[in-house]
Amino acid sequence: MITFPIVLSAPSGAGKTTIYRRLMADRTDIGYSVSCTTRTPRPGEVDGVDYHFLSPAEFERRRAAGEFAESATVHDHSYGTLRSEVQHVLSGGKHVIMDIDVQGAAQFARAFPQSVLIFIIPPSIDVLVERLNRRGTESRDVLLTRLRNAQGELHEIGRYHYVVENDDLDRAVARVSAIVDAEMTRRERAPMLDEQVAGLIARLEHEIANYV
Repeated sequence: MITFPIVLSAPSGAGKTTIYRRLMADRTDIGYSVSCTTRTPRPGEVDGVDYHFLSPAEFERRRAAGEFAESATVHDHSYGTLRSEVQHVLSGGKHVIMDIDVQGAAQFARAFPQSVLIFIIPPSIDVLVERLNRRGTESRDVLLTRLRNAQGELHEIGRYHYVVENDDLDRAVARVSAIVDAEMTRRERAPMLDEQVAGLIARLEHEIANYV
């Protein structure tokens, strides 16, 4: 089976995490890579399942050694995706799905050029603001920061292969799933295609000769 990474990015509130979780639940051919972080585990989180919880020194050692496909520091904590974790999922016969921001996506795509980059957009800014307000967890300052970040993220949309509008969750999940199916049949992803086609052509030449 042809496998590849799937990267989902979106402004906060656009719904990429919900789409990510739905795809994980709906498809048996998609797996996930356990990320690393320097923050302490939250109640109920398990090391090696939710995250690989690393000390800041260990995280920096691994980053310096080039072990991360992407990494970033957010709110004084570092997060990153190990190349080995991604390869483990891919070699197990599953696509690996990533839920990362635009900066992380750019790093990841350099590490894994075969990645499919999908940007999720809301149907309107009014809907985006409504979804953020519905959470009830963001202060006015945090909301303002998220909106400013969204503005910057939208400027990076040209880096992505596909754009999916999350106007309806079921429809958005179906669109992303259809992209995965279509990418599996891309000519560039078939390593033995040239040999297969050459064999078909040779067989046709033999059949044609029988009619001449």
